[in-house]
Amino acid sequence: MNRRAAVSAFLCVLSMAAAAGAQELLVAKPESVGLSSERLERIAAAVGRHVDEKRIAGAVTLVARRGRVAWFKAQGLADRESGKPMRPDTIFRICSMTKPITSVAAMMLYEDGRFLLEDPVSKYLPEFKNPKVFVKPASGDPYSIPATKEITVRDLLRHTSGITYNWHSDLGPLYTAAGVGHGLLPYDGTIEENVKRLAGLPLLFNPGERWEYGLGVDVLGRLVEILSGKTLDEFLKTRIFEPVGMKDTYFYLPDNKLDRLAAAYTYYKDKGLNRFPETPITEGPMIYSADYPYRGPKKLFSGGAGLSSTAADYERFCQMMLDGGRVGQTRLLSRKSVELMTQDQLGKIGADQGFGLGFGIEGVKAPLSEFGSPGTYSWGGFFFTAFSIDPKEQMIVIFMAQLHPAEDVSLDRQVNTLAYQAIVD
Repeated sequence: MNRRAAVSAFLCVLSMAAAAGAQELLVAKPESVGLSSERLERIAAAVGRHVDEKRIAGAVTLVARRGRVAWFKAQGLADRESGKPMRPDTIFRICSMTKPITSVAAMMLYEDGRFLLEDPVSKYLPEFKNPKVFVKPASGDPYSIPATKEITVRDLLRHTSGITYNWHSDLGPLYTAAGVGHGLLPYDGTIEENVKRLAGLPLLFNPGERWEYGLGVDVLGRLVEILSGKTLDEFLKTRIFEPVGMKDTYFYLPDNKLDRLAAAYTYYKDKGLNRFPETPITEGPMIYSADYPYRGPKKLFSGGAGLSSTAADYERFCQMMLDGGRVGQTRLLSRKSVELMTQDQLGKIGADQGFGLGFGIEGVKAPLSEFGSPGTYSWGGFFFTAFSIDPKEQMIVIFMAQLHPAEDVSLDRQVNTLAYQAIVD
């Protein structure tokens, strides 16, 4: 890339950051933070191919390093049917990328001295006292037996509680029959009501025995409400979103921002790319929709899945973590909390899975599968969003699209790889 093209690319980053308006992102020329402008363009090429081949409608990608955004690009369409272009401030359903935010909320209360990580959850939510474990014999009907120990707060944060999700083949049908919501469907109930229903069901295993991704972070969200005396949405707004500058992150979008929500799509090999149907999709015991951010009673604040946000907002959250819990002169978490949250908490429990308190941890249990650094912490969302935070390289990578099922589309991982190959220092 010649000098004129490099300057043009940099000005493009600046203009798109400006388009994000209220986000006030700090931007820099890629070369000033050890990245190649020319190599970053490979991200645009990869996203463009997927759009052209109708594998996705569009995406927003962002790469930041050393506290500055060096790449921020919107490509394709936010809504194919109306021809609405993807914009830097397009809002996405981030689903499980809600979990790290709820985990930070809980750790803020931990720092307030409201609980210890080894406290039994039943100390604050008595409905979890005397848990039972599901047993499925080789023959005969399933039954439950008393658990050998209680769920701790640490178990909720690291997914070792024995709580699973509605899509589990054995417990999923019980969850659905009991009216347990998972956050990806309009739900007529509050987080308090939802958690009480969940507490009445057996666990998949004794707490602390192994790792199982589940609704434990929704329980954590309810714990935040109990200990703070605020609803989860109010706590997140006042203690995290406002201090961090996350002005476009909500459980339920206000009417004046609905037009910025990207349409969701499905991709099946035999059907191609299609707009998400008006009616929910059923996959075994799991039922999910794409209209939950704006339809229904809007009473459930799902701590594990319910938020919608922008790439710029989530970058600010990631930068806060990378800066040791601080935003400017405002400190949300201590450096020691960030250290604790971003180191593996599973030990021998999770074979190749590294997981901290709210984040997946890469390269600590097994060799890295792609470019990266050991200790990078990351996660993704149900509707094809992802982020990674690399303390060693001081780098953040964010990918936002809206697709489920995604079949064999792996653009989120490819974008992460292409961000790393752009490092030139």
